[in-house]
Amino acid sequence: RLAGCWKYWAEKYNYFDSKEDAEAFYDEIVYMLLNQIAAPNSPQWFNTGLYYAYGIKGKSQGHYYVDPKTEKLEKASSAYERPQPHACFIQSIKDDLVNENGIMDLWVREARLFKYGSGTGTNFSAIRGKGEPLSGGGTSSGLLSFLKIGDRAAGAIKSGGTTRRAAKMVCLDIDHPDIEEFIFWKAKEEKKAKLLIEAGLDSSFNGEAYETISGQNSNNSVRIPNSFFKVLEEDGFWELTFRTTKEVCKKIRAKDLWSKIAKAAWECADPGVQYDGTINEWHTTPAGTDGKVGARHNRINSSNPCSEYMFLDDTACNLASLNLVKFLDSAMKKFDIAAFKHACRLWTLVLEISVSMAQYPSKEIAKLSYEYRTLGLGYANLGSLLMILGIPYDSKEALAFTGAITSIMTGVCYSTSAELAKEKGPFKAFPLNRKHMLRVIRNHRRAAYNSKAEDYEGL
Repeated sequence: RLAGCWKYWAEKYNYFDSKEDAEAFYDEIVYMLLNQIAAPNSPQWFNTGLYYAYGIKGKSQGHYYVDPKTEKLEKASSAYERPQPHACFIQSIKDDLVNENGIMDLWVREARLFKYGSGTGTNFSAIRGKGEPLSGGGTSSGLLSFLKIGDRAAGAIKSGGTTRRAAKMVCLDIDHPDIEEFIFWKAKEEKKAKLLIEAGLDSSFNGEAYETISGQNSNNSVRIPNSFFKVLEEDGFWELTFRTTKEVCKKIRAKDLWSKIAKAAWECADPGVQYDGTINEWHTTPAGTDGKVGARHNRINSSNPCSEYMFLDDTACNLASLNLVKFLDSAMKKFDIAAFKHACRLWTLVLEISVSMAQYPSKEIAKLSYEYRTLGLGYANLGSLLMILGIPYDSKEALAFTGAITSIMTGVCYSTSAELAKEKGPFKAFPLNRKHMLRVIRNHRRAAYNSKAEDYEGL
């Protein structure tokens, strides 16, 4: 079903020179799936090929796609003729209650993703803080009041089934007026849960105690720029700013704020931290489609729920994982690099084909996913591989082995991408971002060769 569907769309959009090439691709992918050498992300299993193999259409759910032949944005006519194979989404939000791309609209778009097994992340820093004025009079009830609505909606829908919580990431910039409340959101809710459990409520994963409290359906992360660490180092005061006026609303000692993040994470494992400065230094397309480097819509503001996908707002990424143990000759204690490279090349093609066949939950995501064509290849079973080889998990040898495998994978994915670009043309946003992307790739090369810190460009 999966391999056949990918082959169908690949032939439809001329990815192969011949029928024999298409059949060879199909056979390779089937072999890897059946032998658990590789696997795509879960929405591919849920959605891909249901129409191709079984003729299941499903009613339209408000998805969009860009037709690769006409390059026009189209509204999907069914749920499965074009599947939703992407697992990872990053969505933007406006400081608006009910209009398109506003707060309530985001919950609808999130529902569309959860229904088909996908996950989504959003940076909510555009939403005004508690006490900021509203256009209709009065003041805002604050970001947390809205996050709790989104949390409830996610809890009701879940991602692709009742046994899995919704895959949802909530990011907030560290200068937001409500950052302190956000930091302790989950930690406070955990305390409520403990009291409810002591009072006799069911303490299981889906039990009444945890169903009663908020904040249980998302991973929360604080976005921290390099400038914060400079203030922290100098024991200075960090400024929180109103979203509407950009005025400073509060100054807080950086060390106190940093301690709050650490304490909350120690108590309940949230929030995580995302190093905004470093992330954007490794951003391959900071010029976007309009050449405006530094503009918020061209920066990386958030990640997907698991944080392996970091890219522009209103984009999507489909993923696959290679099972590293399957490339190991355990008797010889040898890793098959040639087979691994071959698999990386083929699965980059699978992911690329998936972009061409996909539909998306909004017009913006359909458009930008077509223009950037983001793919994500990773690996699984690294721990098992190291144990079989007798390499201590937390050792320099383990780091070197992991670095080598990751470097080979990254290099092959980029070279396969270049090969595809030669045949099909580069992704639409490439010309404006060429120099930025090549700088990042040169830095990847420096990392592979263990270069000195001063040899890196733009870090």
